[in-house]
Amino acid sequence: MSEESVVFEEHRAHGGWTLGVARLKAAQSMNALSLDMIHRLHPQLEQWASDERIAVVWLEGSGDKAFCAGGDIVSLYRSMTESGVYSAKTGVSCSEGEQFFEDEYQLDYLIHTFPKPIVVWGHGIVMGGGLGLMAGGSHRVVTEQSRLAMPEVGIGLYPDVGAGWFLNRMPGRTGLFLGLTGMPMNGADALFVGLADRFIPQEQRANVQSALVAKDLRQNPYAGVSQVLRRFERAGQPLRPSSPVREHFDVIQALTDGDSLVEVIENLVAYAGDDDWLLKAVKTVAGASPTSLTLHWRHYHRSTRDSLSQVFDRELEISRRCLVTGEFAEGVRALLIDKDLEPRWRFSSLDQVDPEWVDPFFTD
Repeated sequence: MSEESVVFEEHRAHGGWTLGVARLKAAQSMNALSLDMIHRLHPQLEQWASDERIAVVWLEGSGDKAFCAGGDIVSLYRSMTESGVYSAKTGVSCSEGEQFFEDEYQLDYLIHTFPKPIVVWGHGIVMGGGLGLMAGGSHRVVTEQSRLAMPEVGIGLYPDVGAGWFLNRMPGRTGLFLGLTGMPMNGADALFVGLADRFIPQEQRANVQSALVAKDLRQNPYAGVSQVLRRFERAGQPLRPSSPVREHFDVIQALTDGDSLVEVIENLVAYAGDDDWLLKAVKTVAGASPTSLTLHWRHYHRSTRDSLSQVFDRELEISRRCLVTGEFAEGVRALLIDKDLEPRWRFSSLDQVDPEWVDPFFTD
């Protein structure tokens, strides 16, 4: 069991039903999502979906630091510089990175459409691929130490894992802002923008799980889970932080009020106030990949009326191209491989981004 990247448990509960628990087990890498994890999670979730004994699924990360800090981008970097593998779906050779994105999005979609309650315990760092796992859960819990973000524009990628869907469903233009800046959110922020459903202190995790097991959830598992979580949430209110995203909502709306990406970025960079939170956002934008900002802008606006499956289909095409165009590899190199923190972006500024270079990312 100690060598497995995901641990599965089944807990016999009151009334004869069973709680299925899946735990990401790579605490040393903050549970970075690997292809092996994906290949373990998907079939187990499918099995639990059809198992009449299983009434509720619980998904969590091991350790105290993270639920899942994102995809295993070091392995993705290797796949961008090495040979391909065989895809069972397409029947042709593809890179490990392409296989990763394809299988990751299928897993995310399965969670979004799962026929039973899935409780996601989003403690600690929840970024990128971790948000892909969390966003589709029916009951998403954050704690006093939760830190959520989609920071992909800083590594030459773009907000994916269904971000075209969930960023568009946030209040106002907060989703656009968070994708452009990669700003981290605390638990209260996650509740405000719709990425979480309950705030419960981390120290209550075991008690929450025990309370679920003690409750008869056979007749109405969704309502039953909500009742348990609601009780613990009320007791934990004193630890709930304030929400910077909510507090800055009006300013975010003003800064993102533009008809073009260039105009919005100019608004952000021109911010002349002394608010530390906004200054951090401006600094992040200044160091982001201009092509990543462009990809996010286009994907965000094109996905406004798309279904969830349409969003994932488009993201798979965009991500496949990201694997071969070099910008993503350069961002990972600068951040995690050479660690010089000086990425050499293809275009040095937004006004230099060539539309003919970006257009092929969007085949529709």
